[in-house]
Order: sequence, then structure tokens, then C-alpha cells
Amino acid sequence: MATGLLNEPLPACYGAGRREAGCDEAGRGCLAGPVVAAAVILPDDFRHPLLNDSKKLTERQRDKLRPVIEREAVAWAVAEVDNEEIDSINILRASILAMHRALDKLPVEPGAVIVDGNRFARWRDKECLTFVKGDGRYANIAAASILAKTRRDEIMRELHERFPFYGWDVNKGYPTAAHRAAIALHGPSPLHRMTFRLLPDIQLTLPI
Repeated sequence: MATGLLNEPLPACYGAGRREAGCDEAGRGCLAGPVVAAAVILPDDFRHPLLNDSKKLTERQRDKLRPVIEREAVAWAVAEVDNEEIDSINILRASILAMHRALDKLPVEPGAVIVDGNRFARWRDKECLTFVKGDGRYANIAAASILAKTRRDEIMRELHERFPFYGWDVNKGYPTAAHRAAIALHGPSPLHRMTFRLLPDIQLTLPI
């Protein structure tokens, strides 16, 4: 839970002097909507005491940091992979594809890439390193996590207007009890990920 206390500022990147891009994604565990990724190159001397893993921040804190990141970054980009692509290639490949798309959109080519997690596919000819919980270790990954999360939340609020039954303005497509109850009542939408377990297994009670 976010406490609102300022953190010791994270280092801007893993390796200074090489225009390093940090990458992260949001929405991997959701039942509906796209997976969204961001790539961010920060100045080597960038510091911000509030910047951290987006999951440790409140929505208000993320919204406050977003314009700071967009303004102060050397370069940033956001990209997505929709639910049909996710169903076609699986969520791991879709998450990596979204990060590659974000990297492709950067107006400045990075010299190296660091990614939150432990799985990634090489991008171009660049050195690519993975860091478990990297969004809590390096500011460029943390910044990417915030841009990905805030953009995905925007998308889900927009999609909620088209499909208001599922409460995406609140649950953002995650598998909450209310979301699954809505799927059981109304059926899945065209934006649900059909390869995911949308409803929990039904336990049948046989008569004695």
C-alpha cells in the first residue's frame, strides 16, 4: 500500500552514459482489454523522491508523476497489444511485443534496454537486461511502469463507456469478484481475452 511518504530517490538507470531505456508493461493479469507497455529514457542525473514501482503508488501519485516523466524524459513512448493479439500469441509474447513496439516508437534510439521481470526477447542489436522487481530499483523502469499503467487506465475508462456492465472504470479489467459476476450475467464482451479463465471453475454438488 502506498504510504504517501517520499522514498530515497531511485538511480535513473542501471548503466549511465548510454541512453538506456527502461521498459515495463501494465495489464498482464487482466481479463479484458490490451496489455500496454512503455519505454522511457531518463537523463542520467534524473532523481525524484516519489518515483517508484507504480503498484506502490496511489492513482493520484501516478497521475502527478506522469506529466513530470513526460516533460523531463529524454524520450518516452507507449504502445499496446490488443486482446485478440493476446489470444493469438499468448500474454507473455504479447507483453514483450508491446515493449518492442514502445521501443520502436521512441524518437531517440536507446543504446541499451532494461526491463522489469525475468523474460524478454532481444530488441535490435542492443544489450537487453532483465531485473526482477526492476520497477523498484531503477527510475527509468519505474517511469515506464507509471506511463504504462496510467495510459492503460485511461483506455479502460474509455472502453467502459462502450461496455458499462463490467465496471472497467473501477476494476480496469482485473479479475475482481464483481467483474467475474458481470461476465457470468452478461457473457464476455468482444474485448475479453478468451484464452484466459474468465470464470472460476464451477464446483458441482452431486446428490447423495
